[in-house]
Amino acid sequence: MRFTKGHGAGNDFVILSDPDGALALTPELVASLCDRRRGIGGDGVLRVVRSAKHPEAAGLAGEAEWFMDYWNSDGSIAEMCGNGVRVFVRYLLENALATAGPAGLPVATRAGIMVALVGAETIKVRMTTPDLYAGSTATLGPLTFPGVAVDVGNPHLVCGLHDGVALDALDLTREPLFDAAVFPHGVNIEFVEGAEPVTGADGHVRMRVHERGSGETLACGTGALAVGAVALRDAGLTTGSIAVDLPGGRLTVTHDEEGAWWLEGPAVLVAEGEVLA
Repeated sequence: MRFTKGHGAGNDFVILSDPDGALALTPELVASLCDRRRGIGGDGVLRVVRSAKHPEAAGLAGEAEWFMDYWNSDGSIAEMCGNGVRVFVRYLLENALATAGPAGLPVATRAGIMVALVGAETIKVRMTTPDLYAGSTATLGPLTFPGVAVDVGNPHLVCGLHDGVALDALDLTREPLFDAAVFPHGVNIEFVEGAEPVTGADGHVRMRVHERGSGETLACGTGALAVGAVALRDAGLTTGSIAVDLPGGRLTVTHDEEGAWWLEGPAVLVAEGEVLA
């Protein structure tokens, strides 16, 4: 089985080309591929399959030729991955499976159609409009952090830090506790530290994330989108850009004058090879 390895701001993926949907992908296979000691290693698997050949995407085939079948590293299936979709687009382009025109390249996901605009060094994707729908909390050891529940095609809880709590000191080796009544299917939890006040068209924050099904990752694209949406709301802004710095690099979230939400950042292919099984 051939594979490609790629990452977006350190959020890394095993990419499997399966245009006709013939690969018998299972949770066990995904988990073994993502194992960092016994497998290739990754935060998840991106299966590249034609929309018409996948039962969950056949209805979107008229809008997007390719479907991003995304799996978390523990073998669970996720609705969407903001870094993953940029890496997915990079793979399509580098392997001449698609071209990006002026209107962008559409990609089908379980969260709907995402459209990617390709720049010289980064890829910008029009994302699902964030829905800030509830207040909730996350508990990490003895500390409980208030947060905002945000749906961006998958569930997030964006938590600010107490005074005196350092972002870099948080122990995210274990999953924070959360309210299962609010998040019955689990949740990605972001912890945010304001680096610069969000007072104008631009702002800057730092974040770390514990991802549902993967643990702490170096970056989370949909998490950055959720954080950007909360930061703009808290600043009383309806449009603007937020630079979100994560351990793996910077992502930029923009809400433009036309109401579109964009996520921009790097997407890099680093290796390819063959799995021996």
